[in-house]
Amino acid sequence: MSAFHCRPSCAACCTAPSISSPIPGMPNGKPAGVPCIQLTADLRCAIFGQAGRPACCSGLQASAEMCGDNREYAIAWLTKLELTTSPSTAK
Repeated sequence: MSAFHCRPSCAACCTAPSISSPIPGMPNGKPAGVPCIQLTADLRCAIFGQAGRPACCSGLQASAEMCGDNREYAIAWLTKLELTTSPSTAK
């Protein structure tokens, strides 16, 4: 089985979920549905591999379940995960 890799120009995981950890340029993290300030014009992480990148970003691994066949699928999947795990809606 080969490893699943990020799809170019996707960045669903840098947009759909909230991030509570500080991000360079976003000291309070980012809300769900807001693109990370560190995304470049071609939807790549400008701080990939750097110490200032939040651990939650470094730890997230692309998978067929999460990413599906396209960006829209990944956004929908991550948005649903965000909603079902939010402290205000989680049961």
